[in-house]
Amino acid sequence: MDINRRQFIGVGASALAAGLAGCSSSGGEGNTETNTSTSTSQGKTATSTPEDTSYTVSMSPTGDVTLEKPPESVAHYFPGYADMAVALGHGDTINSMGLPSRYHTNHYTELDGVSIDKESLTKLVGDAGISKEIFYDLDSDLHMIDPQWLIKNNTFGLDAADIEEISEKVSPFFGNTIFRRTDKWHDYRYYTLYDAFEKVAEVHQEQEKFSRLKSFHDQYITDIQTKLPGPNSRPNALLCWQGSNEPETFYPARLSGKGTNKKAFHDVGITDALSGTGIDGLSESNRGTIDYETVLEIDPDSILLRGHEQKTREEFENTVVKFMKNHEVASELRAVKNGKVFRGGPIYPGPLHHLFLVERYATGYFPDTFSGELFDREELASIITS
Repeated sequence: MDINRRQFIGVGASALAAGLAGCSSSGGEGNTETNTSTSTSQGKTATSTPEDTSYTVSMSPTGDVTLEKPPESVAHYFPGYADMAVALGHGDTINSMGLPSRYHTNHYTELDGVSIDKESLTKLVGDAGISKEIFYDLDSDLHMIDPQWLIKNNTFGLDAADIEEISEKVSPFFGNTIFRRTDKWHDYRYYTLYDAFEKVAEVHQEQEKFSRLKSFHDQYITDIQTKLPGPNSRPNALLCWQGSNEPETFYPARLSGKGTNKKAFHDVGITDALSGTGIDGLSESNRGTIDYETVLEIDPDSILLRGHEQKTREEFENTVVKFMKNHEVASELRAVKNGKVFRGGPIYPGPLHHLFLVERYATGYFPDTFSGELFDREELASIITS
């Protein structure tokens, strides 16, 4: 462990990282007191103590984490949290991702001066799950990851003892699983997208920038919602996942559910086509599928299909939609006939991605009302890079 660097991070009430509080300067044996400097002038000795710049950030389930300065190297699992760091101008602190393939970054190309070196990110999830050693190799100042997400996912192979060890010997964990709200083990507080974003801003000490970004978001969403048709005139959608270019079965999800991955749909007033059908959505414990015959019984106004975020709209049309139009049953669906089959967006959206998603769905669902760019890219980029 790099004690010289690790001394800049301490822990408050977080039990997982309590041992970290013992880290101190490596100046030599016995040199464990607070650093002071002395000066002598005209026979008088003055002693000065460096100003305490530490700050504490609290978030469920990890509790209080005390930092001496903003972290320079942060381990991430969720792309949504990485998007928050980029929005705050700290994309260079991101050193890893659970699955980099799920971190969609094309929207950064539309924001001047905003980018991330995705190729440099370490992939946390391997064939055998997540190795404890990878966190030692990364030697991060902070793990921006909900530890319960790592513990409760049996495929990762980590347990509470592993997380406690990493917290003590490397650095603490800080984060909350917010992209969905269907995990039975998540029995602690949930955060909205901007609640969590505010916590990340505190970690990076970018509260003023967060305030400006939130104001940008609030005004943008207000402008959109004041132009939406009345509730009775808004379409419903079947949200599901299927990554195949020739889909035959689908994993349904409840669009009416909470979690950050549904926020863009709610912001543009799209309703859940599965309401009242008795069909449960995709969750940790439910991996059931539905076929075209079931979809035809529902006959939704539109279909939102996840698993194709790497495609452009044109590529999606030329593969998935083309297949559905030529399918004996799918071609009978109202959504297919009316051209209302859309990419369903990422599973882990962050605040910047969310702005682009709202634009995508507003223009896709209500083309007579919305068209072109719905928010000022230059203004947004200037906030991020300021």
